[in-house]
Amino acid sequence: MGFIGDTVESIRSIQIRQVLAQIISLGMIVTSALIIWKGLMVATGSESPVVVVLSGSMEPGFKRGDILFLHMSKDPIRTGEIVVFNIDGREIPIVHRVIKVHEREESAEVDILTKVNCFSGDNNFGDDRLLYAHGQLWLHQHHIMGRAVGFLPYVGWVTIIMTEKPFIKYLLIGALGLLVITSKE
Repeated sequence: MGFIGDTVESIRSIQIRQVLAQIISLGMIVTSALIIWKGLMVATGSESPVVVVLSGSMEPGFKRGDILFLHMSKDPIRTGEIVVFNIDGREIPIVHRVIKVHEREESAEVDILTKVNCFSGDNNFGDDRLLYAHGQLWLHQHHIMGRAVGFLPYVGWVTIIMTEKPFIKYLLIGALGLLVITSKE
């Protein structure tokens, strides 16, 4: 009958009890993933403990598609560290190196300036003030998502491909859904 015929026959033979068991299994998988993510958030102190490098702005250190592991500690951020930060009004976080730190004595607050890395990577001169919100000259602690403490090269390409080509994401979700529905256990 062929693969497609067997799959259709398999779907027709599913009983309500099997469907409920598959839905519960899928729910447990999603819940487990969320628990692991929240646990990583607590352990690292970062709102996003894992990020994907989406551009080549940090080459040669980090390439597009690398996954960065972030940690946010109470220690002050220092010049030379690589941080991930959000800019007001922008959704996508930015990964850049800190080139200057200004500590205010009266309030113990820290202002941070990062380096522009648009085309020639970590070797480009200048700063990121053109990327900041209009009128913003420094990053503040609330902008920083975390410090880069490790990375996995190229693993983030899966995320980039699924973002740039949504049909692949839907195809993958459909295939996984079909696999869950047709599995016998």
